[in-house]
Amino acid sequence: MAEAKPGRLGIGVVGAGKVGAVLGAALRAAGDAVVGVSAVSAASRERAENLLPGVPVLAVPEVVERAELVLLAVPDDALPELVAGLAGTGAWQPGQLVVHTGGRHGTGVLAPARARGAIPLAIHPAMTFTGMSLDLARHGDCAFGVTADPPVLPVAQALVVEMGAEPVVIEEQDRALYHAALAHASNHLVTIAAQASQLLAAAGVEQPERLLGPLMRASLENALASGESALTGPVARGDAGTVWVHREALLGFEVASGATDIRQAYEELARATAARALSRGLPKDAEGTAILDILSPPATPLNDQEDTQ
Repeated sequence: MAEAKPGRLGIGVVGAGKVGAVLGAALRAAGDAVVGVSAVSAASRERAENLLPGVPVLAVPEVVERAELVLLAVPDDALPELVAGLAGTGAWQPGQLVVHTGGRHGTGVLAPARARGAIPLAIHPAMTFTGMSLDLARHGDCAFGVTADPPVLPVAQALVVEMGAEPVVIEEQDRALYHAALAHASNHLVTIAAQASQLLAAAGVEQPERLLGPLMRASLENALASGESALTGPVARGDAGTVWVHREALLGFEVASGATDIRQAYEELARATAARALSRGLPKDAEGTAILDILSPPATPLNDQEDTQ
């Protein structure tokens, strides 16, 4: 059985992207030695130089050969081919820790390395990264989704704790659902902020972030603290007339700008919000049904309506 604490290890970082370079720097700050990093693009080489100064930039097989722990920080879709390709060349070593940072995969994707005697671990930071040193300060308020075989789960947990973060165990079969939840929360929040900023700019607001920042931060904090009971606005009030006016305004914006995504996103999210609110008795059934009726018919752009008259 592996030790509960990995100790001071020789770390090899495969992929000096926004995640790999930061996590490598965090492990280095904890006392581990980063013995090599792979960096192909100019941006990744710059990140390696800034966050991992003095660490040699090597080809991937050289990084793997030198390391006691290999940190694979590559996109989810690239991970299976990378792991299998290195197994095909005999790169993996018995007893070597192989850790990937992907969200979607558990340890199953590391099966080719396991077959060569390596020890597979999955640690995924539930955090958005910029690839700069400021990311290191965020670890104290960050959790990692951790997946590993029971005998070596403490090793994965200890690695996360070393970086100043909190390990949260995710079962192998739940990784896709876990990752979908995080992507929905993080990525779509960015889209919503961008869409709202575009609408405010069209309404003549020069600095949309001044309006959106306090509002979105407060909404997020309230939602995390109080759940769906924090819902406010026209759907919660059953204000169907306001929802209708919003929809008409968004149709007008769509015609003027050619951007169809904002109206579609508003309608889909308003439908989901109304349905979830109705299931909790808010708003009243008649008011909620009226809102759903407004949102249910497929929207026809105003210029198409004029053409049919």
